[in-house]
Amino acid sequence: MRSIDMPPYAPTLIESTRAIGYTLESAVADIVDNSITAQADTVEISFFPVGEPYIAVLDNGKGMDLEQINTAMQYGSQSPEEDRADTDLGRFGLGLKTASLSQCRRLTVISKTNASIEGRRWDIDHVKRTGRWSLLVLDDDDMRSIPQFDELSRLATGTLVAWQELDRVGAGERDFQEALGRKMDVVRTHLSLVFHRYLAGEPGIRRLKLSINHSEVVPSDPFALRKSQQAMDDETIVVRGEKITVRPYILPHLSKMTASEVAALGGEDGLRKQQGFYVYRNRRLLVWGTWFKMIRQGDLSKLARIQVDIPNSLDDLWTLDIKKSAATPPAEVRQNLKAIIQKVAEGSKRTWTFRGKKETGDSGVHVWDRFRSPRGGVYYAINRSHPLVALLLAGNGGRYGKTLDSLLRQIERSIPLNQLYVDLNDDEQIGNDSELTEEEIGTLLGQLLDGCSSQDERVEMLKRLASAEPFDAFPEVAERAGKEILDGK
Repeated sequence: MRSIDMPPYAPTLIESTRAIGYTLESAVADIVDNSITAQADTVEISFFPVGEPYIAVLDNGKGMDLEQINTAMQYGSQSPEEDRADTDLGRFGLGLKTASLSQCRRLTVISKTNASIEGRRWDIDHVKRTGRWSLLVLDDDDMRSIPQFDELSRLATGTLVAWQELDRVGAGERDFQEALGRKMDVVRTHLSLVFHRYLAGEPGIRRLKLSINHSEVVPSDPFALRKSQQAMDDETIVVRGEKITVRPYILPHLSKMTASEVAALGGEDGLRKQQGFYVYRNRRLLVWGTWFKMIRQGDLSKLARIQVDIPNSLDDLWTLDIKKSAATPPAEVRQNLKAIIQKVAEGSKRTWTFRGKKETGDSGVHVWDRFRSPRGGVYYAINRSHPLVALLLAGNGGRYGKTLDSLLRQIERSIPLNQLYVDLNDDEQIGNDSELTEEEIGTLLGQLLDGCSSQDERVEMLKRLASAEPFDAFPEVAERAGKEILDGK
């Protein structure tokens, strides 16, 4: 038996790898990964849509010397099975090339260290003409003609990645200038989420300043940490001696957030499609908005989000893809995640349905009662035993009781349930879904107690109201009223 070498034909393979499936935003994110790995704390993304359009990514990382830049520009320069530093966001040794050439036909990389400045270029048309893996080495004049080179020259160290001949970016677009601007807006939104922990800064990582055309990218926190509650303590799963940290959150009810906060948390797809796991590799977001088919995405679990931190040493178990946009938990991890899911989903249900109040099966007195129909399904009715409702029905010796009861039945029958369902699925903030203030509760309580004819009647009324909505949420108001009754005021 003998063997022969069969190296891939360069023009065919380099064109084929352009179709791996990168979007513009995932391709740019892959370049930012390299900047973070190079210990950069500032990354400036520039784009220019007219004349000779380009997209450029400039960082102030440690840069690459001659040997390092040649290795970086080589396809498959590092095996995915090799050990990597904990801060390394790469994996296959392909990202720089495949991400860049998925969007353009000419990739130029110029890198500056304290000792040298080196430039290399992959030009697809040049590769097709030569039929070889022919990497171009740039001289000083070549490098000076690259967009943003002057900015790189002012840095002590750093790397400039320039994309030119943006054939894929403009494919199918009638107005390239408008299309590039629109797509770069998507890039901004994507980067603000994927790198939000680097942009915000947290212990153990270098805080990153990221800009697009000199406009800073602000972090988009998918957990609304200022308002969310942590559903349960962190849970650590150990696999092959490596730790996976799981931290569940319950987002606040829509009534507790502004319209802009809801939009930021839900994006175009809405909160329903953004629920689920948020998987981070070295604190860079990989996958989000999925339950990995462990439960169905439902309306009542839409406020549940679970942060999962994995190290890069477990990449093979999570079947991480080249684009770093897909990962699947291994079997030993799935078992632990299932138990966590049920607890968090139940917490989301309680927050969504009752905004943190007790369920209707408790000892409290609620305005609405929920019933199950003998014919199947459920229906809602106004609680006639609620103190406020009962007081109205019995007022004036019950003279208007039947009329008021008919009105309540009409209200029950005319609830716009279908439209409410649509609005809630669209994450609309319901205008009348808001809490009363302490002052309003105090005024209402005072009016009811003033209508009582004796102190005993006031004491009894206060006792009934204390466990009824909405007064049960303000025990301190009822306590003050009770003290005033006892003091004879």
